[in-house]
Amino acid sequence: MLDNSSIIYIAKGTLITFNFTIISFIIGFSLGALIVLAKVSRNKALSLFADFYISIFRGTPVLVQLSIFYFALPQIIGVKLNAYEAGIITFSMNSAAYVAEILRGGINSIDKGQFEAAKSLSLPYTLTMRRIIFPQVIKNVLPALVNEFVNLLKETSIVSFIGVHDLMKRAQQVSAEQYIYFEPLLIAAICYYVVVLIFSNIANLIEVRLKR
Repeated sequence: MLDNSSIIYIAKGTLITFNFTIISFIIGFSLGALIVLAKVSRNKALSLFADFYISIFRGTPVLVQLSIFYFALPQIIGVKLNAYEAGIITFSMNSAAYVAEILRGGINSIDKGQFEAAKSLSLPYTLTMRRIIFPQVIKNVLPALVNEFVNLLKETSIVSFIGVHDLMKRAQQVSAEQYIYFEPLLIAAICYYVVVLIFSNIANLIEVRLKR
């Protein structure tokens, strides 16, 4: 059986996991918004770049991407990232690809008449997107963004692979030190579940308020 100190040690990894998730999601959302603007723009070069970016990050495993940023990048450009930096960059860029596709679906769901009305009023494209289109898009795609956040939260467990002392890494450490596996992994699973449950409930409350 695990003692209280081991349980607390594992549970504290939740803060590191949540920190990774929040920072990566914020950066990923910002980058994803820029990518979707490039994708739906009339500039062919920008649209092709956005398609290429999304294809690469959605078409390759996150573990491979993390390994490239952490292990291969020093060989390619001579820059060595620490585990935290490599994790944030990887998850941010990966999340951006999925966020961009979510936002693109939201933009496509908006009535084309709104674009035409804004154009007839001589509103700049960026102003139209920022003040008219994007607020409606966020409202429509909020459930999908919540799912992306939850998926990102669970995917961050692979940063233990490069030595970050997150929730999963701490559970593995306790398992290796005490030669027990079920209890540490169960504690980690409960912590993941509780965080997901809390965030999902908060998102549901926000969604209800937006509908009102």
